[in-house]
Amino acid sequence: MRTVFLFIGFSLFFLNANAQAADTTSDWNQIQKTLYRYIDGQATSDSVMVGQAFHDSWQLKFFRDNEFKVITKSQYLTGYKKRDTRPANWSGRIVFIDISNDIAVAKVEISTSKLLFTDYFNLLKTNRGWLIVDKTSTRIPHKTVEVPAQKPKE
Repeated sequence: MRTVFLFIGFSLFFLNANAQAADTTSDWNQIQKTLYRYIDGQATSDSVMVGQAFHDSWQLKFFRDNEFKVITKSQYLTGYKKRDTRPANWSGRIVFIDISNDIAVAKVEISTSKLLFTDYFNLLKTNRGWLIVDKTSTRIPHKTVEVPAQKPKE
């Protein structure tokens, strides 16, 4: 009898651990989908797609010119001019995702021809799925190196 209870206990333990692993994988995929909605929307300047990745309370926070700035979702989404293709020299990637139950953080980098944007996101699992609720961002110019032109051989 003792063996039966021990077997049942171990079975329940492994079933629970396996279910948690499946949930984490599902959450990971859903978060990636949300982040790529943001990245793809940025690539084509699609405000609707970008807005779908954000919770209604979303805010962008950054520090520039010795001033802390906060931009609301509605302010951020104005001024987009949709284009059909990604610009040349444009790329976006997810650097990392960290999940704890129903919250997550993520780092995304977007590289344009002139700037590298680094975005940190706070995400929440809602009844509408995983949504970005907060963004902090910085940007730096790409370093350029001038290479002297080679003289023609004589």
